[in-house]
Amino acid sequence: MPTSLSPPPRRQTLLLFACLALLAAAVVLSLALGAKPIPLSTVWNSLLGRDHGPDSVIVLQGRLPRTLLGLLAGAALGLAGALTQALTRNPLADPGVLGVNAGASFAMVLGVAVLAVDSPQGYMGCAAAGALAATLLVYAVGARGRRADPLRIVLAGVAVGAVLMGLSAAITLLDPIAFNRMRYWNAGTLDVRDMAAVGLAAPAILAGGLLALLLARPLGAMALGNDLAVSLGSRPLWAQAGAVAAITLLCGASTAAAGPIGFVGLMIPHVSRRLAGPDLRKSLPFTALLAPILLLLSDIVGRLLTPGELRVSIVTAFIGAPALIWLARGQRAAGSAA
Repeated sequence: MPTSLSPPPRRQTLLLFACLALLAAAVVLSLALGAKPIPLSTVWNSLLGRDHGPDSVIVLQGRLPRTLLGLLAGAALGLAGALTQALTRNPLADPGVLGVNAGASFAMVLGVAVLAVDSPQGYMGCAAAGALAATLLVYAVGARGRRADPLRIVLAGVAVGAVLMGLSAAITLLDPIAFNRMRYWNAGTLDVRDMAAVGLAAPAILAGGLLALLLARPLGAMALGNDLAVSLGSRPLWAQAGAVAAITLLCGASTAAAGPIGFVGLMIPHVSRRLAGPDLRKSLPFTALLAPILLLLSDIVGRLLTPGELRVSIVTAFIGAPALIWLARGQRAAGSAA
């Protein structure tokens, strides 16, 4: 995969601060904009506890939870996408390639249909267990001896994901209760009405994000080849296992809280590499900032575009589909030139 050289450190620092400023602006807009625009002064006073009017209720109980969830889920999806691309050595991979979203969905369907799960804690537990089981299955099928073959991992992920999604659809069609409970979650949305989902997802996402940052160096060495990575002091097997654990934590928690949201983990790592270069240690911080920006802005567009609300997953799909075509064409052109 052709990559550009890293820009000078000074420019990287300036770009990082610019991303922080954009993220702060996206947070403010997410709190202020919606079906009813709210003045920034009211938003600020509401956050400080100085305003207790109707607008304050909208800010604190409606928009603050979805904004925090957008921050967490966006960072989780972006980091998981970067790890997936590094693990599979496939620049067009995203967490869905490993069957993580399909595993989380299938486990939640089973939980609702068989175990009558109806609480945020139950959803989180089912999604995390399903994401872990699916990822381990894909990794086991894609492994060859003590090493994982990137191509086999991709093929195994597509196959396992297709089977699990088919089973999920069959169960929900046969169980009206499961269908009614899952249809809202399957749409992918940040529209949560309390802090319960945010509080449950935060520890897993923070742990997965920290693990992702710790794995940046060994995964970067693995991009040069397992043999060379070993000679540089890395342990590819441990790095791969850690990446699987981090992806499971990040995607399991974000999918349980917000539902399946695509394309964020595919697009943002490419943008981060263009800004910071191919080194994961430098590109991952950009990914953790840019992915929430994309998710929050997509959520704002969905709120303003229609009188009701257009789910954030639909908006990201409209953005991501052309981006995927552009990336695929770029990779094909690069391959032809090589």
